[in-house]
Amino acid sequence: MTPLRVGLAGLGTVGGTVAKLLRDNARLIERRAGRPVALTRVASRTPKPGIDLGQATFDTDLRALGADDVDVVVELIGGETVAKEVVATAIGAGRHVVTANKALLAAHGEEIFLTANRSGVSVGFEASVAGGIPIVNALRTGLAANRIDAIAGIVNGTSNYILTAMEEEGLDFATALADAQRLGYAEADPTFDVEGIDAAQKLAILAALAFDATIDFDGVHVEGISGIDIEDIRYARELGFSIKHLGIARMHADGVEARVHPALVPESVLIGKVSGVMNAVMAHGNAVGPTLYVGPGAGGMPTASAVVADLVELARGTLPVPQPAERRLPSLGVEGVECPHYLKIPAIDQPGVFAEVADVLSRYKVSIEAVIQRPQAIRTGAEPWVPIIILTNEAPEAVARAFVSDLGGLSGVTGEIARIRVADLSA
Repeated sequence: MTPLRVGLAGLGTVGGTVAKLLRDNARLIERRAGRPVALTRVASRTPKPGIDLGQATFDTDLRALGADDVDVVVELIGGETVAKEVVATAIGAGRHVVTANKALLAAHGEEIFLTANRSGVSVGFEASVAGGIPIVNALRTGLAANRIDAIAGIVNGTSNYILTAMEEEGLDFATALADAQRLGYAEADPTFDVEGIDAAQKLAILAALAFDATIDFDGVHVEGISGIDIEDIRYARELGFSIKHLGIARMHADGVEARVHPALVPESVLIGKVSGVMNAVMAHGNAVGPTLYVGPGAGGMPTASAVVADLVELARGTLPVPQPAERRLPSLGVEGVECPHYLKIPAIDQPGVFAEVADVLSRYKVSIEAVIQRPQAIRTGAEPWVPIIILTNEAPEAVARAFVSDLGGLSGVTGEIARIRVADLSA
């Protein structure tokens, strides 16, 4: 019944909630872990007198976590520089590590895991991806018998909230973002969320775990949602789709197709029904087929729940020492993607424009699956214009870029053409 002694770095929203869970659920955690999990030391840049730390010793010096009464360091500082120092120091001292830091792992995970392996210590990172969804444990243990071929899903709650608000409440992007900020779902500077960087970091972690490989994070293709218009949402719904911000990774013979971008998802697919700040991750195994995991992806309590889950595993002795990746795989981005495409073409309201558009697509041997064009959609300006909405059949990425460029050069097309890929989540 020797307790697992925890040193906590950081007392922000997640850190304070971890301390609360360890205190309030101490008896339950002890029963599930087989021994007590005790918070013995806390280090934070500033004191937080409103947080009950029980018998834990508090210090503003992060080096205090190197004391002999700490078995595991929980890093909840965020960022890369100081957090990396805390993690490296802990591993060097033979301490286990639990972290929720996706940016750190996406950039330095290979180095951290290799050092931990050499030191014989465990690294828990369940909280780094998809908050309260136990996707890391599912990939590591529940699907251990499977070769994972593909992983995809919604891994950023802020973007999903904004797209849901646009679809369900008819809000434009700016208003939906302002609401997300007011509710605490988006930061004052929302760039990491709405431009896809946060999702790309999480996808890189999941892909590395799923494919037992080191993934080139810089090679992940990244697009955000700031260019999605409320009309795109409405037209997509009319075509039988929802627009979701997805991370998709698939294995190929020459590397990993890794991409983050908005996509049209058929309404019949479960991921298309995941709304608000919820996350959803689909993993496709060669034995079990597709599996889907849905739950809260962010927030103090879900993230703290994942941190404590790693501590319970560590206390049981079931949190593994990380093994070096089997291989290094280049990220292929979107270059090998072949999928249908949604096009919104701003066309001058005059006869013959649609025929010109159809002729361009025909030259590229791209068929039109569906069209939306209404007279009442005419805009005013220098010349009256109307959006032509087209859903194409499958076309390779390079072909799609080429025909969009040619369409933009037509005399009857005015303004920028919007293109959104249609997601194939069958495998």
